[in-house]
Amino acid sequence: MKKVSIILLGVVIILIGLIYFSVSGTQKTFETCTISNFEELQSTNFRNHDSVLIAPSTLYEANLLKDLVQGSNYRNAWSEKVKFPIVFLDTLYGGMEIIKEGGGKQTHSLKLHSKNDIIYTLRSVTKDPEKLIPEIAEDLGLENIIVDGISAQHPYAAILAAELAQALDILHTHPRMVFIPKQDVLGDFNEKFGNRLFLLEYETESKTNWTSLKNVSEIIETKDLQKLKFETKAKISVDQEALIKVRLFDLLIGDWDRHAEQWGWVIQKSDRGNIAIPVAGDRDNAFFNISGLIPSIITNKNIEPLVRPFEKEIDHMPGLVYPFDRYFLSNTSEEMFIKQASELQKNLSDKKIGKAFEAWPDEIRKLNEKEITDKLKSRRDKLQEYAAQFFQQIQEQGKLSEALKGSEDLELSSSQLACFECDLEN
Repeated sequence: MKKVSIILLGVVIILIGLIYFSVSGTQKTFETCTISNFEELQSTNFRNHDSVLIAPSTLYEANLLKDLVQGSNYRNAWSEKVKFPIVFLDTLYGGMEIIKEGGGKQTHSLKLHSKNDIIYTLRSVTKDPEKLIPEIAEDLGLENIIVDGISAQHPYAAILAAELAQALDILHTHPRMVFIPKQDVLGDFNEKFGNRLFLLEYETESKTNWTSLKNVSEIIETKDLQKLKFETKAKISVDQEALIKVRLFDLLIGDWDRHAEQWGWVIQKSDRGNIAIPVAGDRDNAFFNISGLIPSIITNKNIEPLVRPFEKEIDHMPGLVYPFDRYFLSNTSEEMFIKQASELQKNLSDKKIGKAFEAWPDEIRKLNEKEITDKLKSRRDKLQEYAAQFFQQIQEQGKLSEALKGSEDLELSSSQLACFECDLEN
């Protein structure tokens, strides 16, 4: 018994040593893209060129030990060199005006206003997780556990998600990847935003209709949708079938990060009043591929149920149901979910899946297309089963008693907090 204890202790010590050696291999917490075909960036006039060769980030390059301990994830996609178009804001869509700096906990972003009165956003492809690093991790020199987790995100996820959405007639923000060199229009933002790789896409709020839908008055965010209904007393309803469809699409592509602030709403006028049609923004976590010893422990469903890996099967449905779903979809039926799942299965053919990957550079397709395709097909084939589980989880978790994320400062009654269609007070 004593020998066994000594052996186990030795194994634990070795394991801890390997983990510490793996995560302490790099001290960097943030790095922008790596530009390969221009050595002297300061003296390069990018207006004389139309493209640039870039690796989105070399920060996640790893040896065999790091792959084992922290996962192989999408490291190769991050470090693969790909050619991207060069964009200047003073000529983009007739000229862009910077409205303000935005961004969440990891993403650097700028909101832009175009000459045709449409709002766009530039969202950094490389992420800055410094705000997410706990003090204890810094004290122990283990910041890389958090930093390296970004390698589970695919740098081209939003592009593929948009192509699949387009094939299924689902609204999306039409993202494209562009290189923004330092330029006069950026002004004080040059240091933070110049010479970087971005996703350029429509913003999920706009006074001008950028969708293909007719009779659209505006595009607003979730908080403003609530204000429109509850403060102005406007007659408005959510297109629940469209929302069910896009939420099942989220299950297909493994996008687990779908809180209320990740959505916009296209307000369409009709004889029955206004109809709010959902449009998803921020697809950073689609196809989220996490592996390795440390990430597998951290994302165990009993430890972190909300962060779910993109595998052939969905491993924990309760973690994929957000307060957003309970708020907007509690007054629906299982039949509605099954119907949308059946239509998605029918419409997302193998041919359409293959066609969607044509939006990716050949270099990236060679790395990840087969693995992602196999997982997509597996999830598609089980989608009706998942749809039933998703609906059941919404019903089990019930209506809300707290505000949606981003709506905490709204003064809402208990019925208005409970769900969008609720009227418990009357």
